[in-house]
Amino acid sequence: MAGDADSGAGGELLLVFAVAGAGLLLAMVAALAPWHPTPGRAAPAGLVELHGPAGPAAPAVKLTAG
Repeated sequence: MAGDADSGAGGELLLVFAVAGAGLLLAMVAALAPWHPTPGRAAPAGLVELHGPAGPAAPAVKLTAG
């Protein structure tokens, strides 16, 4: 009777490890895929350049006492 209770545990563990392995494989493909542009395809988005306004910088918040 005790042997019948966990007879599917090995198959369930195998399924869990298979799904975890597939997820790990997909994560590695996404992380290690080449991100450089290839001929005939659009270049991937680059970093955003931040530019301040021209002229002297004004304080964003004016502090007042009282």
